[in-house]
Amino acid sequence: MSTSAVSVSTRNDAPPRTLRWRVVDIVVAAVLGVAIGLVFWAWNAVGGTWFGAADALTPGLGGTAVGIWLLGGVVGGLVIRKPGAALVVEVIAATISMMIGNQWGVSTVLSGLVQGLGAELFFALFLYRRFGLPVAMLAGIGAGVAAWIFEMFYGSSPNILKTVEFNLIYLGSLIVSGALLAGLVGWLLVRALAATGALSRFAAGRELRREV
Repeated sequence: MSTSAVSVSTRNDAPPRTLRWRVVDIVVAAVLGVAIGLVFWAWNAVGGTWFGAADALTPGLGGTAVGIWLLGGVVGGLVIRKPGAALVVEVIAATISMMIGNQWGVSTVLSGLVQGLGAELFFALFLYRRFGLPVAMLAGIGAGVAAWIFEMFYGSSPNILKTVEFNLIYLGSLIVSGALLAGLVGWLLVRALAATGALSRFAAGRELRREV
């Protein structure tokens, strides 16, 4: 069989691209949200300790620990590739973390909502057509910047009351953490899931099969 014939066959095997949600998309969004919510819950202790230690070293540097809490939006967007996926998975994950129990209560869900929107923005900017590492890192950065804006004005001691130096260091820390701990780690996690065959009904799984 010729190379061109194989290429045509591969294209024909793939379902037509649509931005409408399927039942399997809804189910997988829920499963990803719950799984990442458990990751959030486990990270609450580790990340909280990291945050406090880094902030004690340099106020604002605690933002380097936040990226793991931004994973839901990146992973949801990379796997499901539909409008709203990043937002839905991040909010579900935040809700699970709150329900299991943490020190932030309902503000966890509000944070998840804002962070999910930050990640969603970058998937939307690329019209839900590009899902490589650069886009994943941009989505992580978007979630981090959204977290910075939210914390600037929310709570009994919003960051707007703190120094300009603190807020600039915190913003820079969130950008780096969002790019690496959410973007890069999220991208690697999706590739690892795809390698197991768990994403065979998604474009992320089919893309990995074509690479190998």
